Amino acid sequence: MSPHAPRAALATHEVSNQPEPLGAFNAFADDRLLSRAVAAGLKEVAGPPADAQRSHLRTFGEAAGAPELRAAGRQADRNPPKLTAFDEGGRRIDEIEFHPAYHTLMEAGLTHGVSARAWTHPQGGHVTHSALMTLMNWADSGVCCPMSMTYAVVPALRASEWSDAAWTPKVTASSYDPRTLPAAAKSGATMGMAMTEKQGGSDVRANSTKAEKISGGADDEIILSGHKWFCSAPMCDAFLTLAYEDEGLSCFLAPRWTPDGKRNAIEIQRLKDKLGDRSNASSEIEYRNAWARRVGEPGRGVRTIIDMVHHTRLDCLVGSASGVRVALAHAMRWCEGRRVFQKSLIDQPLMRSVLADLSVEAIGAYALAFRVARSFDAAVEGDAAEAAFSRLATPIAKYWLCKRAPNAVYEAMECLGGVGFVEERELARLFRQSPLNAIWEGSGNVIALDILRAIEREPESVEAMIAELRKYEGADKSLDALRNWIEATARPGAITIGGARLFAERCALALTGAALLGWNESALSDAFFTLRVNQPSHTFGANGDKVEAEPLFKLARIAA
Repeated sequence: MSPHAPRAALATHEVSNQPEPLGAFNAFADDRLLSRAVAAGLKEVAGPPADAQRSHLRTFGEAAGAPELRAAGRQADRNPPKLTAFDEGGRRIDEIEFHPAYHTLMEAGLTHGVSARAWTHPQGGHVTHSALMTLMNWADSGVCCPMSMTYAVVPALRASEWSDAAWTPKVTASSYDPRTLPAAAKSGATMGMAMTEKQGGSDVRANSTKAEKISGGADDEIILSGHKWFCSAPMCDAFLTLAYEDEGLSCFLAPRWTPDGKRNAIEIQRLKDKLGDRSNASSEIEYRNAWARRVGEPGRGVRTIIDMVHHTRLDCLVGSASGVRVALAHAMRWCEGRRVFQKSLIDQPLMRSVLADLSVEAIGAYALAFRVARSFDAAVEGDAAEAAFSRLATPIAKYWLCKRAPNAVYEAMECLGGVGFVEERELARLFRQSPLNAIWEGSGNVIALDILRAIEREPESVEAMIAELRKYEGADKSLDALRNWIEATARPGAITIGGARLFAERCALALTGAALLGWNESALSDAFFTLRVNQPSHTFGANGDKVEAEPLFKLARIAA
């Protein structure tokens, strides 16, 4: 929160030419870019359901744009969680102590349905969920990790009747209950996952964690023994995890509490000391004969958990897009209020070119992200073509948007000069956070290989992507050229492993251009094709003078 009436007349000078930071605003209604992206995402949803989604976003937009919630984000970042492994008597409790600001953020996000609304209001639910995640990012990105996993776990829970019945109502309750109690005693629950191990990382087939059936127990009840190198949000009520049993690598649900009400033997070894995402606890854990129950079929653990990964990848790409957008908003605010060399900074030609280029980046990112989110909703409605499109477009968008974010956020930080590098400003925290989504849920090479795998195994996903591009045939020559290249290249065996990144990049450019053409605003699509396809540069702003800035700035500004 901004301090009340700070003194500007100081002993040695008067403070001037320091633009006021963003005050209270509605982070949905006052953000023309987000509102426009949501409108495109909800275009297949008509009447009361669409109106209800927009009304809900306006309500949370008011909370997300409040200085108090943004201040809570700064406090949670500066006061990271602490591990309390033992109580005063030396008994293990494996609990995490959070700053009160963390609980304020979690309460705001979960009660406003960041995790639940896609499932409780399914018409346009994934588009709305994506917008809720972008709104949460105005305050803090770290808390989005447990919210994202809690959202994404629902398809995996539905793989078994028991997990669906016992856990889906808890994770979709739109309630935050931070008490360390069995889930049955709580008003709502959060859920995480623990897959990777030291020796394998992304290669989960190299895992060594073992699952042994309980003598005399149900067939799907087991005891886990092993370690997990990354377990984010270890304060969650349960975790999906991978372990080997006789049938192969299976997926299991390990709760914090056993069915008889005892603390499960899940020991937190330490918390990670991370570059960003500091408000969120990320840990290393060990299963010391921990109770768990299988979810999905034996030996099909990767297949079971991949649906969760697919949804968290949506959140990764949405999170990166929103990071770029928030950084741009702060840069625009500064440059419009700052004067240098007798002009507003935004009117200086070089800065204007940089901001125009960053605006193209943010607008394109939102167009692509919300087009992908729309495919999730269409898949829920039974649209097989959109489901196939989602399977390929999601990793493509994840690859591109997450890799673009750090450089874009850095460029926005440079717009402020030295003050942008100071932790008091939001840009420093945004920059520390910006690499995470490219690493989480599959780094660049893993995603590129997933794209190749989809081409080999799911030709219908390639057909759906090309069909999407063909909708705009003749609208732009450069898009036609990209589509022709993709059609010629996207065949089994035609792309070498070394060419996978180039294929992902060109597909992302084509899909972004198509999404912007779908907005029917030629100034936006023309600017994108100019700066990203026809006259690309190696640094932001190098070709920014080739496009008309004002239509871009209209969306880039926060209207409040």
